[in-house]
Amino acid sequence: MDEKKPKNETWEWVKALLIAFGLAAIIRLFLFTPIVVDGISMMPTLSDGDRMVVNKIGYTIGKPKRFDIVVFHAPEQKDYIKRIIGLPGDEVEYIDDVLYINGNAYEEPYLDKYKDEVSDRPLTEDFSLEDKIQSKTVPEGYIFVLGDNRRKSKDSRHIGVIAIDEIIGNTKIVFWPIKDFGIVD
Repeated sequence: MDEKKPKNETWEWVKALLIAFGLAAIIRLFLFTPIVVDGISMMPTLSDGDRMVVNKIGYTIGKPKRFDIVVFHAPEQKDYIKRIIGLPGDEVEYIDDVLYINGNAYEEPYLDKYKDEVSDRPLTEDFSLEDKIQSKTVPEGYIFVLGDNRRKSKDSRHIGVIAIDEIIGNTKIVFWPIKDFGIVD
């Protein structure tokens, strides 16, 4: 009888580990996944090397919201992280470093720190959607995204609008480095 007990205990440990790994895989595949910010296109909000948690279920039960930070599959077979500026049906333009959506001016407080640092010229050059995507509005099923580091970001001004189906998820939580741990807007 004593010989069965170690075998049973080993089997129980193996089952527990298999279940744990299985749950971790399911959570990562369907619910949440980590991502590493690669580059400076979202500075000062996010820094190169920041590690974040991506919420993959947010848009399966809800819709993208203006100013959400999202991760999506870019045309270059790479995942990008940018901020949603225009939603389907929106008219988007910049005039004198001010964002206008459907004719209304919007504040972008997440850019204030960066605008103070680079006051020699506008952070975001003037443009309209027609200039960038040859359409007056963001098409249905698509979003228009920009990086917070407007002068050094490859975003919808360059790669066009992003299909909502290409969004992996939204992200707000930086978990590494510890000094930056927290929620970003």
